[in-house]
Amino acid sequence: MNARYEEYNVVKRSRRLLGIGAAAASLVLFAGACAGEGGGVDTGPEEGEGAGKTISIGLIPWEEDITVTNLWKVILEEKGYTVDIKNVDVGPMYEGTAQGDIDLFLDTWLPTTHKSYWDQYGDQLEDLGAWNENASLQITVPEYVEDVNSIEDLKGKGDEFDGKIIGIESGSGLVKTTKESMLPDYGLKDEYELVESSTPAMLTELESAIKDEKPIVVTLWRPHPSYAKFDLKDLEDPKESMGGAEKIHMVGREGFSEDFGELNGWLKKFKVDDDTLADMEKVVLEDHKDKEEEGARAWLKDNPEFVQEVLGKDAEGLKF
Repeated sequence: MNARYEEYNVVKRSRRLLGIGAAAASLVLFAGACAGEGGGVDTGPEEGEGAGKTISIGLIPWEEDITVTNLWKVILEEKGYTVDIKNVDVGPMYEGTAQGDIDLFLDTWLPTTHKSYWDQYGDQLEDLGAWNENASLQITVPEYVEDVNSIEDLKGKGDEFDGKIIGIESGSGLVKTTKESMLPDYGLKDEYELVESSTPAMLTELESAIKDEKPIVVTLWRPHPSYAKFDLKDLEDPKESMGGAEKIHMVGREGFSEDFGELNGWLKKFKVDDDTLADMEKVVLEDHKDKEEEGARAWLKDNPEFVQEVLGKDAEGLKF
């Protein structure tokens, strides 16, 4: 009973984290309508290409995706768009975008993590460019696990980690890469079970283990706010089973650039380095926990030069 209760709480936390778009949509639209009473867009949302347009954005439970999706939701609604956030697993997200049910997804990892999805659906999608070029998949332990510095060091130490590597969602590229490449490459399939759960569940186990200074090994990725929160150590990967540096791409359904020409132009100028992303994630996910859209608005208000760089002359009159 306790295990089921804990599982329910993890799912509940995950849904609360990811449901912000749907739950807050009516409130944001109401706020946009009242922009003339202090805040909002001086020029009015009726101006520009976004007036009256609805755009759907797919969202998966990765921190960088939650952060940048909420940033764009705020920007687009201030420019007159109606934004529909669709919380989905990664597989259905690619299928939905390929079928035209989702207009935009901001967290495609290439060439490795989402390769299988890109191979299957890429010819039905538009690659809108990369906004970060320094992403990577990792197998990670707390810094205090002194006798493990490489994935190779996990061999023969299964008992130390209770025979488990704590993963995230089963359909994620990170889990697939760990299961299909890393475990067999290093001969760990018989010694370790890859626990497929969810990102919030993995992070809960990681935090709990660190609190008690217990050994734990997890699947993780860079950039991720956990690296600022905890002293973590990415294990060396001499066989390069987890892949090298990746780029985080934005993808749209077929016809996206034609139907959303104004937004497509902005996305071409959307570039976020690791330090900027870390600051975004801190404000959006930590300083405004469970109020990510409010956090996105706060970050944009404090970084007008970033908005100006991305939107150019279209940033004129925006007030967050």
